[in-house]
Amino acid sequence: MSDGGKSFIAQLRAKPGRADELARLQTELKSLVFKHEPDARVYELFRSETDPNLFVVVATFQDDAAFDTHMAIDFHERLVPPILDCVDGEMQIEYYRSLG
Repeated sequence: MSDGGKSFIAQLRAKPGRADELARLQTELKSLVFKHEPDARVYELFRSETDPNLFVVVATFQDDAAFDTHMAIDFHERLVPPILDCVDGEMQIEYYRSLG
């Protein structure tokens, strides 16, 4: 497969009473991505209007190398474990490739 843009869409459901903590951690991660990862084209966090415990993260990276950098960067390593601790069950994630 070509080394075009790599994207993911992740759905996270917060454990009861942990939604605000999840939002805070994800917002910090988003801010750091924009500040330190120039090859992250999109990193956006959404919270459902009808279910405040439901979040979606949409991210697009320039290529596999940019995605790999994201996965290994120090603040990712620091923030992801507490993010996952806020998640009720398993995070649902799908990976995609940019076309064209």
